[in-house]
Amino acid sequence: MSIATLTLNPAVDVTHEIKRLIPDRKVHALATRYDPGGNGINVSRALKRLEVTARTFCVLAGETGQFLERLLSKHLDDPAYIHIPGETRINCTLLELEARSQYEVSGVGPYLDPSHLQELQSGFVQHVADGYGVVTGSVPPGVPDTIYADLVKAIRAHGGRPILDAHHELLRKGVRAGPFLVKPNRYEIEQLIGRKLEGITEVAQAVRQLLGQRRNIDYICVSLGEEGAILSSASKTWHAFPPKVEVRSTVGAGDTMVAGLVAGFVQGLEEPEILRLAVACSAGTVMQPGTELFDPADLPRLLWQVTIELLD
Repeated sequence: MSIATLTLNPAVDVTHEIKRLIPDRKVHALATRYDPGGNGINVSRALKRLEVTARTFCVLAGETGQFLERLLSKHLDDPAYIHIPGETRINCTLLELEARSQYEVSGVGPYLDPSHLQELQSGFVQHVADGYGVVTGSVPPGVPDTIYADLVKAIRAHGGRPILDAHHELLRKGVRAGPFLVKPNRYEIEQLIGRKLEGITEVAQAVRQLLGQRRNIDYICVSLGEEGAILSSASKTWHAFPPKVEVRSTVGAGDTMVAGLVAGFVQGLEEPEILRLAVACSAGTVMQPGTELFDPADLPRLLWQVTIELLD
């Protein structure tokens, strides 16, 4: 079964650990790290750690893109790159150690013209004709906000299972197209439903409402931070309580949750165990610095610490 991720707006992620941020003062980093960035790339990196092979389709541009390609050579097994003019963006994360705060600045990606977009789309959709296609993350200038909806429809038409994790109109329009699975966070499910949600029960009710409205969606998984996650099908809803871990950085937590979901489905696990794996991967990632992902050696312990309850 083929699996692929799509990253239209990749980045080089630069993480600085600092003692504290002082306005109008030069601050020296205590540590700096460079990682490949982009949601789809993170999903592929996490899948590799779960021993699941996925092809990574992404766009590279300029010297920053060349640097990103060198970084990716250590992390990916089967990349498919398209090179375009411009410069791949740089994202910066500041980890303020004294206040235990985190600041993120996302750069602007290069313009992606329709011909390059079509080339990437075509290869991606054909690759996942009988498998799972993960469409996730922001899009660069030149790409319409209907792109994920178009991809969801195309993957479905080719017999694949599209998995969607996006924001704003990309999410709203993508949901209408009927992905196999969509993974919003609490804020995003509130935006889709149109009201504030208080507590796990209200989130679960909102998910069931959305599944009732969009019967072409098979699953919805809502990430809830310290409260874990909810996975719901048309007939059942489960809630996972996460392990209690020391949070060092939340970057990549949602992406590794998506990877855990994909790996669980590919491995043929039952829904509660799919959710358990996804939450364990996410918990393992927040334990790591910067944009580093979970350590596979931690997973057996974290899996044991995840508690699952059936909500209905």
